[in-house]
Amino acid sequence: MLSAQTPPPDLVLHNARIYTVDSRNSVAEAVAIAGERIVQVGKDREVLALKSASTRVLDMQGATIVPGFHDAHGHVVGLGASLQDVDLRGTTSYEEVVGRVRRRLASARPGEWIIGRSWDQNDWLEKAFPTHDLLSAATPNNPVYLTRVDGHAGLANLQAMATAGLTSSSTDPPGGRIMRTADGQPSGVLIDGAQALVTSKIPPVGRRQLEDQIELADRELRRVGITMVDDAGADGATVDAYRRLIEVGTIKTRLYVMLRGSLSELTPFFARGPVNDVANHRLAVRSVKIYADGALGSRGAAMLEPYADEPATTGLLVTPPDEVYQQTLAAAKAGFQVGIHAIGDRANREAMDVFERVERAVPGARGLRMRIEHAQILDAAEIPRFAKLGVIASMQPTHATSDMPWAATRIGDARVEGAYVWRKLLDAGAVIASGSDFPVEEANPLLGFYAAITRQDASGKPAGGWTPRQRMTRDEALASFTRQAAFASHTETLLGSIESGRLADLVVLSRDIMRVQPQEILTTTVQMTIVGGEIVYQRR
Repeated sequence: MLSAQTPPPDLVLHNARIYTVDSRNSVAEAVAIAGERIVQVGKDREVLALKSASTRVLDMQGATIVPGFHDAHGHVVGLGASLQDVDLRGTTSYEEVVGRVRRRLASARPGEWIIGRSWDQNDWLEKAFPTHDLLSAATPNNPVYLTRVDGHAGLANLQAMATAGLTSSSTDPPGGRIMRTADGQPSGVLIDGAQALVTSKIPPVGRRQLEDQIELADRELRRVGITMVDDAGADGATVDAYRRLIEVGTIKTRLYVMLRGSLSELTPFFARGPVNDVANHRLAVRSVKIYADGALGSRGAAMLEPYADEPATTGLLVTPPDEVYQQTLAAAKAGFQVGIHAIGDRANREAMDVFERVERAVPGARGLRMRIEHAQILDAAEIPRFAKLGVIASMQPTHATSDMPWAATRIGDARVEGAYVWRKLLDAGAVIASGSDFPVEEANPLLGFYAAITRQDASGKPAGGWTPRQRMTRDEALASFTRQAAFASHTETLLGSIESGRLADLVVLSRDIMRVQPQEILTTTVQMTIVGGEIVYQRR
């Protein structure tokens, strides 16, 4: 029953199967919403008894409802930009990449930069990194830069390298690598910190284009049922754009911002302190993202031992460990959470060591809920440290299924035992918050849910799953995209479950993902997305 002070609900959804993701994993039939909050969850009869003449009542006809999906690690502006740039996802050869660039070239002005994203040489028959020659021959009058799928490498054409002044005498910058041909010339591929040699020459995005990118991303996120994102690496201009768009009601996705920059760039934010709530929990700025290493696919992940398929390298520490410590220390003193990007086993060890040092130096640092972003390859000694130090494992299930065809080739069978070890972490008491790392992977959280419970690709391979002992249960996977992701962003009392008093962020699905055959999850669609009691997406 509602109290005398509580208004009748504005919206009631009933005749549904509602997975609340509360502490008991309760399943309900109906939910009542007043304003932005849930006021009742339970049986149809008891919830429908609350309606008034003004209540909008929707019969869901048995549909499945879950809490709004929370992506614990995505890149909002990157997603928007990817929807504007040349899309190279799914290309099966370098020739196909160049073909897509040629199509964009047809509408480009001479001298205009052409930007693309998401090629992956591991998907090609020839799996070596490409050289610029084919691309340069097709684009003699335009500088081109094509970012690899992981964002940690890119391919520049001759025009772009000339603009950047890249020659055979150019030296590798700290935390980066210029790939070279046999005669010592730059091949066009730039790894991690070397990318800035070219990307710093690309004209900056203006205010209007930045806002367009955010709006494009917001529409896509609503479509796939994501109601909140931990935005993993934003600058001040992006935060200002978020504020403007939230104030005018243009974007609906909740945003938890992880700032990125040098210590000098972050210091003004630290001086002002964390921003915990803008526009009733639409925006928070209380976290910092730091890169410890690169990515596995481009051999930039920092490993304790050499790569199996390139023994001359152990990867890259893209930020010196002492700088990682100084940034983390300053952030903790200012009350900011820190998420350290760590993929390789060495980078994960370095990150844990930093958190342990900071916890000793800053009283209350544990309460900030420090995070490791990705935590992909772990030495066995690091696994219990997550629970011991209260560090959250912010992981992306689809990374495992994208990387599984070639991971063993990169690092060898022995180290695969420490790769994407969700079950080992959960059994050791760690909290896993799941995301997608969009636009590296597709934003659709149902793909991540499927990967988490199967460890298979979309065709159901390999049979039984890749290292299947590391699978999550369906309850664990759903919680990792809802309640546990909310915990990682300090919003677990407001979001992440369907309970009275919580903000009304809900998603209606076309199938019951908790009971259907795994393959059916891949064709499940979002029918409706609700943020703060407002229907912000409805499938036509």
